[in-house]
Amino acid sequence: MSRMIEFGDGPVAYVMKRYPRLSETFIVNEIRAMERLGADIRIFSLLPPEPPPHHPITAEVSAPVDYLPADGFEKWQRTLHAHAACAAAAPWRYVKALARAVQWSVSSTSPAAVWKQFGRAGIVAAACRFQGVRHIHGHFANAPTAVTQFASLMTGISFSFTAHAKDLYLTPRNIIARRGAAASFIATCTGYNVQYLSEILAPEHTAKIHLVYHGIDLDMFHNAPSATPAPRQGKIILSVGRLVPKKGHDTLITACGILRDKGVEFKCMIVGDGPLREELAAQITALGLDAHVSLEGAMTQAKLIELYRRADLFALAPLITEDGDRDGIPNVIVEAMATNVPVVSTAISGIPEIIRDGETGLLVPPREPAVLSEAMARLLSDPGFGQAMAKAARARLESEFDLWRTTTRLHRLMGCIDCKTPPNSSRFIATAVMAEVS
Repeated sequence: MSRMIEFGDGPVAYVMKRYPRLSETFIVNEIRAMERLGADIRIFSLLPPEPPPHHPITAEVSAPVDYLPADGFEKWQRTLHAHAACAAAAPWRYVKALARAVQWSVSSTSPAAVWKQFGRAGIVAAACRFQGVRHIHGHFANAPTAVTQFASLMTGISFSFTAHAKDLYLTPRNIIARRGAAASFIATCTGYNVQYLSEILAPEHTAKIHLVYHGIDLDMFHNAPSATPAPRQGKIILSVGRLVPKKGHDTLITACGILRDKGVEFKCMIVGDGPLREELAAQITALGLDAHVSLEGAMTQAKLIELYRRADLFALAPLITEDGDRDGIPNVIVEAMATNVPVVSTAISGIPEIIRDGETGLLVPPREPAVLSEAMARLLSDPGFGQAMAKAARARLESEFDLWRTTTRLHRLMGCIDCKTPPNSSRFIATAVMAEVS
């Protein structure tokens, strides 16, 4: 049985695979909000940061970041020193953690990965003990949570984790069940994930599962026009997402070809980078869409907000891949809605939780470019209909996806005593009161 988190004002450690990442603004926003609510955060990044650009809001996070050494003499020196410190501080706990590593590596299809996370965990555990950390939280249910659980075993510090999408659905169910049984709580970002976790965990552990949507700082997103708007020709369709199979960009490009053949004037801008860039560029050229569809590459959230304000329509066509990988609720859908942009997307995973078809956006089946094209054409030809849905979507965000409301819940799940009101956020006062009485 896992222990309840003791309420206190000691630091909370966040363990992540890589920090910061351009595609994970929701984590930076969460940590920034946690700090404004009064939490003392320590960050452990298993890998070095992505090269610039970084989102400007990253500079607003004051938490120190401990980057674990990737390789070479420093890695082995620090790992051995940390494990020796853990063994000396709590010999019996360390022996139990080591025994678990042996047990799990024997039953694993990738024993080397188990020992890799065990090695990393010693560094996290030693640092957490030295810094007086009282709770450890892993972001993503795969490697970060493996490290987090081992660190908890070595120190006796309680742990929890947030399960998102790929990390949840590509990790074997028995491993998720094992981690969930030991954790103090599990946060996850969609009701769809809650149902999946409820099927995996033993009945006595399902009460640990908490739906915590990725909140959005609504003050950052509004529909004020750019001070220097760019020249426009036709309607602008915006799509944002890494260039990977589960985002369905190939479906969107094919749908754009159908839209072009209908004589619609538009420009589709796809923001993001990834391994499919060359393949998607070739598809654009093969369909003769170079004048209509562009791959814009990755960009910071500040630049992306300017594109949201120029867009007439936001389109994303996620799908479930053959290996089970999928999105949860793509944060870019929430950002587009917050900027009053009409949205069309696919009815998979948690997306129907945010898009109510015909009310807050349009839903289409995955891998159906003709249907997607019809939905985009409808929104482009009837801006009044689109804006009515955009208004309803913004209202839904304010009631269920406000960053301060969602982070207040997480703040309390982690046993934080203080709950300060962040500066210049009158909305937070109301949502904090609502969270308190709900």
